[in-house]
Amino acid sequence: MEAFEYSHPKSKEEVVSLLGSDWGTTALLAGGTDLLSLMKDYIETPSRVVSLSSVKELEGVSYDTSSGLRLGALSTLDELIDSKDANREYPGLVQAAEGITSPQIRSRGTVGGDLCQRPRCWYYRGGLGLLARGQNGKSLVPDGDNRYHAILGNSGPAYFLNPSSLAPVLVALGARARIFGPKGAREVPLSGFFLAPRKDGDRENVLKANEILTEVFVPPPEGMRSATYEVRQRESLDWPLAAASAVLKLNGTTVESARVVLGHVAPTPWPSRDAERVLAGKSLTEEIAGLAGQAAVRRAKPLSKNAYKVRLAAVAVKRAILRAAEGAI
Repeated sequence: MEAFEYSHPKSKEEVVSLLGSDWGTTALLAGGTDLLSLMKDYIETPSRVVSLSSVKELEGVSYDTSSGLRLGALSTLDELIDSKDANREYPGLVQAAEGITSPQIRSRGTVGGDLCQRPRCWYYRGGLGLLARGQNGKSLVPDGDNRYHAILGNSGPAYFLNPSSLAPVLVALGARARIFGPKGAREVPLSGFFLAPRKDGDRENVLKANEILTEVFVPPPEGMRSATYEVRQRESLDWPLAAASAVLKLNGTTVESARVVLGHVAPTPWPSRDAERVLAGKSLTEEIAGLAGQAAVRRAKPLSKNAYKVRLAAVAVKRAILRAAEGAI
């Protein structure tokens, strides 16, 4: 990797003061599980790396019955998994974290790092940018090796997958992200945090180069049931082929409300209003859950080599719904 200046601030204000106003000049180091590999491959070549390890206010997992769950951006996946409150109130969130099977990543990887990691697209990781354009300016993905690319939200020009394990369930739970920058703090719904780039130079989330994600707030569950289900090629360290999170409010076996969000099938976490409409007001059965899964992929447009993901995504939705309803039906 290229030589760089290393900074070790102790407050979020100091962090922001060390960041550049343009992407590429500086980089944030949290757990380092993504950044270091990007730097070793010369995908990221910052002249300054700003460590967050001493910014204590970004740490911690806490829960309050009135305000809900607070996840510091530097809280580790292990901390989330070990939280008794999270296990009791937000099982779908813990299940998503448990899907990351590497002990090393669980112990070092952070909530903020999971949400802000760069796409795992091999065109991007090969130095061709987020939009993977060839010399003729056209994307290489539609006619190339697109086995692990998007089947939803892929009308172009972005075909990569959002890689976050936690994002789908956090979106389904109505989480909010707090961002800090030179002008102070701002909050955005996590559903609006992720973006699909439209042109070269666009990023995949709303963060500016001189802003940081400081924490995530999840509202109280208020009787909602949550679950996450992932379909993987192997149980060892790997990213899912498809995933889904379901958050249900049940009255007996009747679905009063539902949120269904798919992961690893689109450039952003993908809410499925079609699946939610199938569930609303219905007495939940395995058949209804299956119909919701089919509805979730009704608008899918698979590429030349990834049609298999359509079936996997439908199954993930069905099983996430049934998992959320365990004990009630």
